[in-house]
Parts: sequence; C-alpha cells; structure tokens
Amino acid sequence: MNRTKKTGHALILKCTLCGVLLSAGLLLSLTGCATTNHNNLVIAKQGMFSSGGIVVRSAGVFNPENQWETSGSGQTTHADHANVLYQIPAVETELPMVFLHGYGQSRMGWMTTPDGREGWSNLFLKKGHSIFLIDEPRRGEAGQSSVGGTISTKTLDQRWYTQFRIGRWENGRSVVNTGSQFPNDDASVDQFFRQMTPDTGMKSDMGADFDNEMVAKAVAATIDRVFAMTGKKSILVTHSQGGGPGWTAAKYTDHIAAIVAVEPGGAPGTDSEDFKAVLSKKIPVTFYFGDYIDNGDSKIQATGMWQMMRRMCYSFAESYRAQGGDATVIDLPKVGITGNSHFLFQELNNKEIADHVETWLKTRNVK
Repeated sequence: MNRTKKTGHALILKCTLCGVLLSAGLLLSLTGCATTNHNNLVIAKQGMFSSGGIVVRSAGVFNPENQWETSGSGQTTHADHANVLYQIPAVETELPMVFLHGYGQSRMGWMTTPDGREGWSNLFLKKGHSIFLIDEPRRGEAGQSSVGGTISTKTLDQRWYTQFRIGRWENGRSVVNTGSQFPNDDASVDQFFRQMTPDTGMKSDMGADFDNEMVAKAVAATIDRVFAMTGKKSILVTHSQGGGPGWTAAKYTDHIAAIVAVEPGGAPGTDSEDFKAVLSKKIPVTFYFGDYIDNGDSKIQATGMWQMMRRMCYSFAESYRAQGGDATVIDLPKVGITGNSHFLFQELNNKEIADHVETWLKTRNVK
C-alpha cells in the first residue's frame, strides 16, 4: 500500500512537472512570437500573370494530324509580354509599387541582395505596399520573343563591374571603391554576377537594339492590370535601362501615381512625347543617384557617361518644375548617404535608401 502511494505521488509529481514545463515552453514560444512578429512579413495574396504582348499568326491551316511539321503553318506564337510576380501584404496601407529592372537584369535584383539580405520588394512590403515585380518582355520568365536574337557568350563580367561603378578589377580580384557599400566578399561577388540575365530579342550585347516602345506598352499594361485588381494607381520604380520605358509608359496608361527612377539611362528632352505625357498627367518624379560620379575615376570611360546621364536628369527636373511639375534629383552623397554604386538598392545600406524613398513619397502625398 505504501509503495502504491509513493508510486501515485511520483506519478502526480511527474505529471505536474511536465505540465509546468509544457506551460513554460508554450509561454516561451508565445513570447518568442511576440518579439519577432514585428519583423515577420505576412502575405495575404500572391501570384503571377502575363501582361501586354502580341500574338503572331502564320498563314496556312494547322493540321493536328501532322503536328510535327516544321513550317509552323496556321499556328500562333504569344510573345513580347511581361511576366509579373506580385505579393499583397496582410496590412496594405500604401499604394502598389511596380518594379522594372535594368539592362542584363531581371526582377531578381529587387528581391534579394548579393549577400542574401532582404531586397526592396520585402522592405516595401513591410511598409504596407503591395509589390509587382516585372520581368520585361524578352527577359527572364518573359523570354518568348517575336524577333530573333543572339545570346552573347562573351566574357563581360569585369566590363559591367567597372561600368556599374562598383570599383576596379585588378590582378584577378574585385577592388571596390573607397567607402563602398557593395558587399564585396567572394561569395557575394559571385552571386552578383550570376543574376545577369540575357535578352532573347537583341543582337547587341550593349543593348543597342533594345525595343523601348514594346517594353513600355507591356509596363503600361501591367499598371492597368494592377489598377483593375486594386482600384489604385501605381508607383513605378525603374532602374537603369528600365528608365526609358518607364517614361514612355506614361503615354499608354493614366494610372501612374509617381515615378522613382533609380539611376536611369538619362531622361526625356522637353520637346519629347514622353516628357509631355508625364507632365500632362502631373506625375511626381524623383531620381536617385549613388556615389562615385563627381568623384569617379576619370580614367574609367563610364565616369563621364554617368556624369552626362545625371546632367540630363537635372535638366529634366528643372524644365519639369518650370512647367508646373514636381521633380526632384536625389544625389545620395549630398544627403549624407555615401558609398553606393549603380546597384544602390542591393547594397549594405539598401534599407536606409528605401526609407528615404518612402519619406519622399509621403512628403509628396502621392495618391
């Protein structure tokens, strides 16, 4: 009997101890959730779609019993569309943002950084924006082209490293500019080069035959699709070569709330249709430029190119304001943010720059 009582007491003690530990563990788990929820990203909806594009039709009649014939008679090709990945946050407080990449890139550049940190897509989702990430026509997941192109196999990594103002390539290694924000460890440099994406519809490895109008129409179609989905205008964020179709898209849609042009390849002249379209729709515009332009290496050819492109943007902003528009050029070193290359949205201070963009949007009361 005594042995039974002792066994019973031991069992009760064991069960009580387990309950205490379980409760403590649950409390610790919930406490952990409470402390990390602030940084969690909750997506209410996500998906993909294609927008814009054309259908090419060949003459003749398709014979389903001879589907392996090689002429393509009587068949179609759906081509020259954009592919769009979107995410809508659980708490959406701001306007949608549509992101357009630059030359030799894809939407991947907005999604992450070479060293694996959060890209601008996540950072702006956390600020309450839904995000729509474009792979432009003939690029990435929108590779179906209506024209033939040539995929270059030239070894060009070091050309782009230099042109993007990351630094110099010396003795087989990357040497970043002084004070650089670029993550320059070997693994990150490797990841950066591997995000390069070929264009399926160009023959020039420098983008000389880039079809600006075709891409602009697909961008406009994307923005119209966003409006149909959300009932809201979009903030269009462009980078580099993407700046060109970003301006032109204003001719084809009335649903651009603002344009954030990150180091675009210039800006439209005041007598151009693009300038007139952006101005007529009263679209607020801001430009962002990184470092190593004024203080760039004069021996590097691209330094003069960036100085010229930035001058074009200053001229645009001056003329735009003179005609009643809202345009700002943000030279990051002049506002105390230094060390950035052409890929400022992927560098170590990309969150600080995203915060600056968000502040600009709020001060403009963009709707």
